[in-house]
Amino acid sequence: MTQTILVAGTASHVGKSTVAAGLCRLLADRGLSVAPFKAQNMSNNARVVPRAPETMHGVDDADATAHDVDDADATAHAVDDADATAHDVDGADATAYGEIGVSQYVQARAAHTAATTDCNPVLLKPRGAGESQLIVNGVAVGHYAAGEYYDDHWEQARKAAVDAHNRLAAAHDVVVAEGAGSIAEINFHDRDLANVETARFADAEIILVGDIERGGVFASLVGTLELMPDGLRGQVGGVVITKFRGDRALLDDGIAAFEERTGVDVLGVIPYDDPGLPAEDSVDLPAADERAVRGDDDGVPPGNSVTIAVPRLPRVSNVTDLEPIAAEPGVRVAYLPLDSRLDDADAVVIPGTKNTVDDLLAVRAAGFDDALRAFEGPIVGLCGGYQILGERIHNAEIEGADIGEESSISGVGLLPVETTFSDDKRVVDTTLKLDGAGPLAGADGPVSGYEIHMGATEATGPVETPFASDGDRSAALGARAGPVVGCYLHGLFENERARTAFIDDVFAAADRERPTAATPTKSPPDAAADLLREHCSLGFLRDR
Repeated sequence: MTQTILVAGTASHVGKSTVAAGLCRLLADRGLSVAPFKAQNMSNNARVVPRAPETMHGVDDADATAHDVDDADATAHAVDDADATAHDVDGADATAYGEIGVSQYVQARAAHTAATTDCNPVLLKPRGAGESQLIVNGVAVGHYAAGEYYDDHWEQARKAAVDAHNRLAAAHDVVVAEGAGSIAEINFHDRDLANVETARFADAEIILVGDIERGGVFASLVGTLELMPDGLRGQVGGVVITKFRGDRALLDDGIAAFEERTGVDVLGVIPYDDPGLPAEDSVDLPAADERAVRGDDDGVPPGNSVTIAVPRLPRVSNVTDLEPIAAEPGVRVAYLPLDSRLDDADAVVIPGTKNTVDDLLAVRAAGFDDALRAFEGPIVGLCGGYQILGERIHNAEIEGADIGEESSISGVGLLPVETTFSDDKRVVDTTLKLDGAGPLAGADGPVSGYEIHMGATEATGPVETPFASDGDRSAALGARAGPVVGCYLHGLFENERARTAFIDDVFAAADRERPTAATPTKSPPDAAADLLREHCSLGFLRDR
């Protein structure tokens, strides 16, 4: 019988994703078939995966959704190889693909299984003005305020979640479900799809995770147990304390008192040790008015490093696009407020955004467009960043919540392209041919990734198009002008050839010698699994 384990938390960002990914890898290493699951996620950091075939009603070629889905090697043949990010689906119907939260994609790779939309059947993507885009079974349904979602769409969402879980449970030995926020939010217990409802319809055994770094961990654990709905406390198999610094023995008395008071075992205390898993969303980034630097803990002296500036867009999405760069020795990724200067930057990357138009207006209001036009180093725009770098955006009212009735607005103007928005959304996993130019010079060959965007981009004049699909080149894929390049390919820098070419170009532009790459460390899923093996006693998994 399939076991479902729900990793629930006392709050948001307590380490649920680390525990869930670690469990996926640990159980997979035992030879079990494991599937990750999150009934409802809220994140603008999404990945493209095949849609579950059972959700493909009305699509002509349902088989296109499930290419190699039953073959775990299709997505996991090189789980720890950043180049293995996507399937080659040239010619496949774009309706074959859907969006899920990045954590479930990563957890599927950790479990050595193929991710489908069943892993995250309901995804909410915040867009500003109190609204989120609702994604059900990988497909965008519409934009709704919270009240409208719960009043009119929650039952549909719950059914999608139940059906997805049932399909995963029928096909796997274990389902590792990740909760969201706190399972103790009593004002949401009647509509808490990711926690309460999942625990009920999956009859899940619950691991409760509490973060000691924020203080009061025993109070938060006791309070959470007290506030859980009737009937669910008995499903709690134990608790895990995360992010501990110092001498573990200092917690012994507190653990003993907690276990005596609650009758719930403390399964382990995990030290503060980031395994390197991708962040779920932009919440881990600095506030919009703060500067923060990533990758400056690699031991490379400042004089031998380069700084890649990333504007902190108010509605930034898919920030994991930048993580492979920050992991390179000598590379500092500096997230900057929009009113910052670029005096100390050696290159700039404009990331994706959930709302291109409103973020473009924010860029203009802060004067960052002028800073970009004055910058002489390499610039890369990814997805919404590509659109921002163009000359113009048409039908802007479709994308922009703050645009009013204005239909066309000017872009930064560094690339001779323009984007026209429509209600159509392109969601596809793809492999392109890259003939490197500009900041990507020397990067020749296939690059894999995924597209999630609204809007079609066309050239307004002669422009170099270094990306091709089936031999066809167009600004719809990407464009380059001088030291500026843009494209729609999320995951571009997960491809070693593209990442190496870009970083080499940045060091050359800065007139610095690139440091020798460090010896590769263990993969993030392995690191997360090791944390559980070394610091937790997972007795209820003995039969597994």
